[in-house]
Amino acid sequence: MSSGPTDVTEAKLAPVPQTFREYLASFGPGIVVVLTWLGAGDVVDAGVAGGNYGYALMWSMLLALLMRYLFVSLIAKYQLCNQHGESVLDGLARLHPLYAPSLAILAVVLGHVLGSFLLVGTGEMSVMLFNVGEKWQWSLLWSGVTVAIVFRPVYSRVEIAFKVMLAILAVAFIGSALWVGPSFTGIIKGTFAFELPETEGKFGSLLIVTSMLGAVGGSLMNLAYPYFIEQKGWRGPQYRRVQMYDFLLAVVVMILLNLAVWTLGAELIHGTGKVIENVADLTALLAEPLGPIGRWLFLLGVFAAVFTSLIGMSLIVGCLASHGYLRWKTGEGPLPMDYRKHPIYRAVVLWALVSPMVWTLPGMPDFVTLTIVGNSVQVLVVPFLAGGLWWITASPRLIGEKYCNVWWENLIMGLLFVLGIWGAYSTVVSIMESLQSL
Repeated sequence: MSSGPTDVTEAKLAPVPQTFREYLASFGPGIVVVLTWLGAGDVVDAGVAGGNYGYALMWSMLLALLMRYLFVSLIAKYQLCNQHGESVLDGLARLHPLYAPSLAILAVVLGHVLGSFLLVGTGEMSVMLFNVGEKWQWSLLWSGVTVAIVFRPVYSRVEIAFKVMLAILAVAFIGSALWVGPSFTGIIKGTFAFELPETEGKFGSLLIVTSMLGAVGGSLMNLAYPYFIEQKGWRGPQYRRVQMYDFLLAVVVMILLNLAVWTLGAELIHGTGKVIENVADLTALLAEPLGPIGRWLFLLGVFAAVFTSLIGMSLIVGCLASHGYLRWKTGEGPLPMDYRKHPIYRAVVLWALVSPMVWTLPGMPDFVTLTIVGNSVQVLVVPFLAGGLWWITASPRLIGEKYCNVWWENLIMGLLFVLGIWGAYSTVVSIMESLQSL
């Protein structure tokens, strides 16, 4: 089931870096994928967790980031080092023929789920930034801009745009958090105390934790990284070292940005008697201490996070759906064409950017509610992904003897699989409890 040269982009292999400067110049896929991940889920979950519970749930972010690091490290190892020269999706399809169509269907479903809060978020942020127009009008505009970008994806342009957005995010979030001043004692205590406080506001602490696991640790968007490193021109074990450094940088960026938003919530909202229940509460984080400029800066950062996620999400669900469909129809052997040129790619991109527009209409749930529930739902797919990824990276028949998991990697993946089952169960329980309380 080798991917073959006919089913992937014909981009040339990238130079293998040798010097420190060449490594710095090579970094990119990690930045692109971290901004695809760092959307409404991370911003809202971190802001709500910090504002409603202070630093008490900080351990959940550590757990979620650990899950993501291990998941994606193993995914990247398979992508670059497997003996068949195939992609991760092709490897999963070797386990069972239904894996490919299942991932395609999940991409379609989650395209609507993720698109719902991402489009609502871009609309709400734009209205609050510019104080003109309706939410649905702005959402429609940014949906059209995203379509123009991802219908003919050129990776180098996407990477440049995302690096610019990262600079905006760093100034907006990290600069604001340093201005406010984090509590290092609170961060350390919250990281190691493993508390689950009583519910504050309309979002229970268990729902926040499972949403965090969904947004950071167990998202289907973890499968985005293999597509980005492939489009970068990293194909083969010789790129494993630069990929590891690239992803390490991405994780550090994620920690800093998540911690910055969490700090704003913990320092400015927690203990004041206020709770975060809508997007206006989030923007109020900086309104009082930094004034109108701080409020505008925070809104700009949230918009940058949400819009980059919208671009990355629509690109990846299109790739997963078309790739999964072609693999299912083709069976073993090279795919007949580049999956990004198949009609299903564009159809699913349109679906992910048009069908969620219904959530931008008056009377629909707000941005924060859609984000919390939408990311919690993603936890349901963690066992499905964790089990399959564990199998293909632990099997000498699939990844090969040289890069097969060692005992401690298998132990960790086993624990993550069990954690995924617990997270899926907790998600169902927490969502049911939240619906009953409405």
